[in-house]
Amino acid sequence: MERIILDNKIPLVLKENKNTPRHALCFYFKITEPEKKAGIYTILNRLFLQGTKNRDAHTLAQELDENAIDCYSEMKQDFIRFKLQCLNEDFEKGLEILADIIKNSTLDDFNKEVIKLKGEIQAELDEPKTMAMNAFYSHIFKEHPYGHTYTNILRDIDSITKADVQAAYKSLVEHSPKVISLVGDFGGEDVTGLLKKYFQDIKNNTDCVINNAVPELEKTEIVKVTKDDASQAQIIQGWRVPTIFDKDYAAIMVMNTLLGASGLSSRLFLELRDKKGLAYVVRSSYEIYDHSALFNVYIATEPKNIKTSLEGFKIELDKVKNIPVSETELQNAKNNLMGKRQFFTETNLQQSGLMAYYEDKGLGADFEQRFNSMINDVTVEDIQRVANAYITDKYVLTVLAPQKYLKEM
Repeated sequence: MERIILDNKIPLVLKENKNTPRHALCFYFKITEPEKKAGIYTILNRLFLQGTKNRDAHTLAQELDENAIDCYSEMKQDFIRFKLQCLNEDFEKGLEILADIIKNSTLDDFNKEVIKLKGEIQAELDEPKTMAMNAFYSHIFKEHPYGHTYTNILRDIDSITKADVQAAYKSLVEHSPKVISLVGDFGGEDVTGLLKKYFQDIKNNTDCVINNAVPELEKTEIVKVTKDDASQAQIIQGWRVPTIFDKDYAAIMVMNTLLGASGLSSRLFLELRDKKGLAYVVRSSYEIYDHSALFNVYIATEPKNIKTSLEGFKIELDKVKNIPVSETELQNAKNNLMGKRQFFTETNLQQSGLMAYYEDKGLGADFEQRFNSMINDVTVEDIQRVANAYITDKYVLTVLAPQKYLKEM
């Protein structure tokens, strides 16, 4: 792995994998200005492949298809990233198209994409789980862009103008911190020269200060969502916890794995599904953002089981707080976590994405190797300590169910 700073100050991370047929590139653009209206970056992201000054949407799609080039953009809370994957011999062609998309998108389909987005969101919000998750995130990140959920977008979307999206586009390309990662079999190819050729005029903002602090969660909040035709209750209970930059990151990851993220062997699955038969789907998750993170537990169950499920959550969480896990269970959780991470880094594109993700966060593209050592260093005492420190009485509990069951809560 090699890290180079290009002439335009953009960090480039290179990893050569011999005898692989495809190059994989990720180009990260950090979101530096929180959107003032929910949905601006969502719309922008949808417009990137809808035509440039040099190619209309049809021509762009046809050219990508004819050359077997996989090129697309993704939006997350803290960044927009472009991913490019193509045969080694077509790398320059792929770069030329990607550069055209990044620098010359017209955003001309703005009105059409707004209409499509509204329809898709309204359809999604008919789904009970989506409704519940929407309510959960909008409350746990209240008054913050991380909480710009579907309902927030629907609230603001008619006030969003093309000029708003154009301003976000300009800010993203001209003022954001950026990272490029590339994995493939380069051979004697001058990949650095090619990147300079197509992206030299895109400057990196190395002095950017991002002020996107998340207000503290002051107290417990219980959110009830009524859906009288729901056959299952959707229950999400979540806490704000430290993010990836914290010393407790590895311990929280391992705790999450043994509680509910390790599938059939996790405690929540064994206790609430196998032993008590409360649900088919039960899990926990640890979600990472730049300025915050969430640990939450989730179950979909019969509405009559709401109280029993909440009691089940409390019992299992109290066990982790008060009863030291065995060394065997701890090691099994570590093995499960590290095994899954190996599975997610098998392809050039997966490796490129992870390298850029870590570099974007300032942790270094090689963080994954160091993280495995951090996982191995997690102790029984660490699990109990982080459980008591972060699973507190300040949380958001969201329950979706028919009204008669919510009245009984």
